[in-house]
Amino acid sequence: MRLYKTITVFSTLIAVVSVVLGFILIDAATIQFSFLRQVINGALAAVGLGVAPAVLSATLAFVGISIIAFGAGVYVLGTRFRARGMGNSQEDSDELSDNG
Repeated sequence: MRLYKTITVFSTLIAVVSVVLGFILIDAATIQFSFLRQVINGALAAVGLGVAPAVLSATLAFVGISIIAFGAGVYVLGTRFRARGMGNSQEDSDELSDNG
């Protein structure tokens, strides 16, 4: 049961953080004057890389959506885990046992 609780807590935490971070990146992709976008532009300029605004927007959006998808995958896998003694919730359903 301890392992079940640990997996549930950490998979939910990873999923929530991933979704929030993904939406922050999508926000930076759509708003030209967001703080995060300005920091990224400044860091790229400091290294000597000039990136077109459309390329930066597409990259930020792709990374944001990828992070959200990763968080969703972690959550799905975390909720599929069952501890010993836990049956499938559908096995206990009255709807499946009624035939008429």
